[in-house]
Amino acid sequence: MSTYTQLTQEQRYQIYALKKADHNQSEIADIVGVHKSTISRELRRNCGLRGYRPKQAHQLTSNRRQVKVYARISLEDWCLIDQLLREEWSPEQISLWLKQEKHLIVSHEWIYQHILQDKRGGGTLYRHLRCQKQRKKRYGTYERRGQIPNKISIEERPAIVEGRTRLGDWELDTIIGKAHKQAIVSLSERKSRLSLIAKVATKGAEGVKEAVLALLKPLSKHVHTITSDNGKEFARHEAIAETLNADFYFAHPYASWERGLNENTNGLIRQYFPKGSDFTTITQKDILAVMDKLNNRPRKCLDMKTPNQVFFGIKPPVALAS
Repeated sequence: MSTYTQLTQEQRYQIYALKKADHNQSEIADIVGVHKSTISRELRRNCGLRGYRPKQAHQLTSNRRQVKVYARISLEDWCLIDQLLREEWSPEQISLWLKQEKHLIVSHEWIYQHILQDKRGGGTLYRHLRCQKQRKKRYGTYERRGQIPNKISIEERPAIVEGRTRLGDWELDTIIGKAHKQAIVSLSERKSRLSLIAKVATKGAEGVKEAVLALLKPLSKHVHTITSDNGKEFARHEAIAETLNADFYFAHPYASWERGLNENTNGLIRQYFPKGSDFTTITQKDILAVMDKLNNRPRKCLDMKTPNQVFFGIKPPVALAS
């Protein structure tokens, strides 16, 4: 072999055993399958006071690698990474955005290590990571809700909606607050992933209808279809469809994957308003702040553009984009 390759921890244990068996460096290189200069460099750089030990050697190499990465990434860049983490961008989003916008290569794995190191030092970056909870299996019969008149099934929805080739196809749901007091209406646009949310005093159909119309009327040119679940709060679907000149469809009962974008968006919203939260304390300023964060966050599925960029052509805030 003529090129240098990084040794694995298993190879280091092999080197340790062969060295103890009094093999010379050339013999060890042949057996391990690396160039003899690799063995020479390994023994020269990674020996401690008690000689060569594989676990210690692997740790020394890892430490040097970390120092190199921190040296390659400036303090200013790490501050930007911290800022984006506090904006609730995921490590993968940050990594892809830095590569595309700053031509800076920082793997998402390394950002996770940075967060872990910050946590060990008493930092709070980890609190801005998204929390994934295990889904509970639903038992029993599917149809438990009252029937909504004149529903149109998702099976009749145009095929163009699945392709995400146009703006104006929306998914709709509600998020319930503590003790079923107040709720959040959640709308997600399928192509741009734009999120619109509004708080309602009750989960009643009339209040939900008014909230949906308030959110979508300003965007009526880009409202072709709306798809919701079978909640009774959407009983005024005909009035919504007529006012917006749009078509309203219903997914199959408990088929959340048919509105996967909306379900994912609700999970993102729950990061700010967790289950058990008292929605009566949420202000309009809070709602707008969450929408701003969600719609100015780059998405991998949008080639690292933000929902605002795709829907409105609005770039992220200068503080982040510069």
